[in-house]
Amino acid sequence: MKELWIELNESVPYNLKDGLLKSAAQVCDAIIVGARDIENARKIGAKIAASSGGCDIDVLEAFDEKRVAELKKRGRVVAVKVIMRERKDEEMVIKAMELSSDYVILNCPNWKVIPLENIVAKTYGKCKLLAEVSCAKDAKLALETLELGADGVVLKAHGVDEIIETAAIVKKQALKVVLASAKIVDLKQIGTGARVCVDTCDLMKPGEGILVGCQSSGLFLIQAEVHENPYVEARPFRVNAGSVPLYVLSSPNKTRYLSELKAGDEILIVDREGKIRPSSIGRVKIEWRPVMLIEAEYEGKRLKTIVQNAETVRLVTEDGSKSIAELKTGDEVLVCVTEGGRHFGTLVKEERVIER
Repeated sequence: MKELWIELNESVPYNLKDGLLKSAAQVCDAIIVGARDIENARKIGAKIAASSGGCDIDVLEAFDEKRVAELKKRGRVVAVKVIMRERKDEEMVIKAMELSSDYVILNCPNWKVIPLENIVAKTYGKCKLLAEVSCAKDAKLALETLELGADGVVLKAHGVDEIIETAAIVKKQALKVVLASAKIVDLKQIGTGARVCVDTCDLMKPGEGILVGCQSSGLFLIQAEVHENPYVEARPFRVNAGSVPLYVLSSPNKTRYLSELKAGDEILIVDREGKIRPSSIGRVKIEWRPVMLIEAEYEGKRLKTIVQNAETVRLVTEDGSKSIAELKTGDEVLVCVTEGGRHFGTLVKEERVIER
């Protein structure tokens, strides 16, 4: 599990500090505080990291071999801060690791990715590496660098929202959506329309794709183009998603229109078990093709989607997938069914919306 530490600067105004401490204590693994804030942090039950006494973790603001050796001899948990300005600074990280430091907190003021990649490659599994960050975006980058990522981040917090947003990234769990089987009741060719191919910055496997539909309350799982055939190479990064006005699940609690998507936006990849993971969009391609209306029924509710009428478009089922070319009434496909309406993509359960 990745770790989230919060560093509470002593310059934070007193009237904000108490709220920050309470928010941090709920989501973080440790709080770095100055000597004046140790008692307040202890009152709310937080694990305290500090450069002064009375703390759970000793933080060394600069690498000191003798000090590290002395603290470890006393059985203390030690975190060493290292500023990476040039390549030779890597030697301090290696020495801190060799002295059995429990953590190295890395500050990369100039280049952020390459120095972190080098340190992750050299120290992974030998001591815990934490990257100093100032926002959730930087935290995400640090945790994904060299695929393995840092073991955690130290957020220099200035606001509660910042803490919550970063915690959602660092402490993410295997999120899921609930999928059900719906029975196909009608298939209809409806002429030519603009359809959207979504190319992600990821590779998908059989049973994975994205959720789209005519109604935000009923989304079909369209599989990525993972199957080879005699005419077209497999494109496991692509989902031929459907018509431009369809809703698509872009985050666990939000939909967008396919027409809105563009390179750099986030999309959710979903598998047949309902497990989801975010991916960035690399390209969106809109072309005019013959399209087909598909209607399915789940517990008396009619669900619809519109897709290109092409053999490479496949809907995910409980144990495989079915091409549009072989789909027939009575077949069952996986859908995500919710209730309520959407206001700019956000679910509003209390709002009465009729979608046809």
